[in-house]
Amino acid sequence: PSLLHEERIRDLLIEAGLQEVMTYRLTAPQREALLLPPNAPPDERPYVTLANPISPERTVMRHRLLAGVLDVLAQNLRHRERVAVFEIGPVFLLSSEKDVLPDEVPTLCIALSGPREPATWHGSDTRPMDFFDLKGILEALVQGLHIRTVSFRPAEHPSYHPGRTAHLLVGEEVIGVFGQLHPWVQEAFDLPSQRPVLAAELDLRRLIAHIPDYFTVRPLPRFPAVRQDIALVVDENIPAQQVEEAIIKAGGKMLVGVHLFDVYRGAQIDPGKKSLAYTLTFNAEDRTLTDEEVARIQARIVRSLETSLGARLRG
Repeated sequence: PSLLHEERIRDLLIEAGLQEVMTYRLTAPQREALLLPPNAPPDERPYVTLANPISPERTVMRHRLLAGVLDVLAQNLRHRERVAVFEIGPVFLLSSEKDVLPDEVPTLCIALSGPREPATWHGSDTRPMDFFDLKGILEALVQGLHIRTVSFRPAEHPSYHPGRTAHLLVGEEVIGVFGQLHPWVQEAFDLPSQRPVLAAELDLRRLIAHIPDYFTVRPLPRFPAVRQDIALVVDENIPAQQVEEAIIKAGGKMLVGVHLFDVYRGAQIDPGKKSLAYTLTFNAEDRTLTDEEVARIQARIVRSLETSLGARLRG
């Protein structure tokens, strides 16, 4: 089953526009050391070493996939403007130098850089890919695997840019880290400095453990849905995901969709505040909802968010 799950993960990432690569499982400690800035604590975990290495660049078994994937990214960015790749493979971890055999942890690594779309005569989005492009790929992955209770939380990691890094969690278990590469690491791997480089490292063993054997599907609704927009003013430090979770909790079973479509900070909003605008979709299985029913549910949502998050409806 684990191999079937890996193939499904490959299919989903290829559908998201990535290409699979395969890199050497052998590396050198000094090469992986480039994944950490000089001021970061070094990786002191023992390596699996080769008794008779074939070259100075291949003396130990890798601790992370990222170094090899970044080498592939750098080489291809010399010839192409946009590169988006992933690798699935093991890393080799010893808990101590006395271990006879390492723990081979199946890992997923993603790396991408370049414009969102190639330039065309009829117009395209040529802005560089950023943190949210990578986050969207991960969202598509977990949704395609039917994994529930997924969340994203701000995080810190020495290989990644401060303030542009997050953990992927299922429930309360951390599955991996992702974000924009640290500028020092980007320079160390000879990657272009004029645009962001995004990367993710996930523990596949933990991710696969949450893939359900079966999942339920709902039939298409027989009655039309009602969509309404709502804009809420909240404190700047409250994540949009926390607001969305509060909306879902207060909305009840007739609230079937919540979509964030605008974030505003400006003259009409108090300092330290932001406006989050959501499209709410309401639907009932047995009837068409009336405007009055939807208004009552929306009022309940606003009251709940006022109490729990100190939010207010934007006028």
